[in-house]
Amino acid sequence: MLPLGLNMSVANSKLHGLDRERLLAVVEPVLRAHGVEGVELSWKTDRGEWVLELTIERPDARIPGAGITIDLCSEISRDLSAALDVSDVIPQRYRLEVGSPGVERALYSASDYARFAGQLARLKLREPIDAQKVVRGTLHGLDDSGLVLVETERGELAIELSAIHSARLVFDWNTGGPGAGNRGRRHSAGHGRKARRP
Repeated sequence: MLPLGLNMSVANSKLHGLDRERLLAVVEPVLRAHGVEGVELSWKTDRGEWVLELTIERPDARIPGAGITIDLCSEISRDLSAALDVSDVIPQRYRLEVGSPGVERALYSASDYARFAGQLARLKLREPIDAQKVVRGTLHGLDDSGLVLVETERGELAIELSAIHSARLVFDWNTGGPGAGNRGRRHSAGHGRKARRP
């Protein structure tokens, strides 16, 4: 994820049918004003109703959802709703939902893998390693060449970021440690190359 001062403050967006640049130009100042970053911004339908869903987190929070309260989500929802109304970037009726990404947060960038080092994760690979296309283990951050380090039952793997199709943190039911909690969002407010071993 890029720092707030740069072009993007939303790690992943799925905004099919909307003017992405105009929408982000409205969303990003609201996020900065509240001292949060966007993890995901998506435009979808839910039971025939359009929904703009925004998940947020505190910069550098090592536990997903840390510091994200219902009150904060409500404030951001109110401010963002007003800004979107003024900009008229979304022409149809819709519902706005703001919340945390939940403890099983998706991982999108190299900085995510470094930031959540020490936590359990599940990585879905583009190509299998040792006949496994899904790797589960403890993140150990990145090595000097930018490979994602994961300690598995079979030992440590060093995986190229481009070899990872998708990844997310995993709730540890045994220890209740970082990443523990419910699988969904904690709060909401409405208005490449193959992997290789080291």
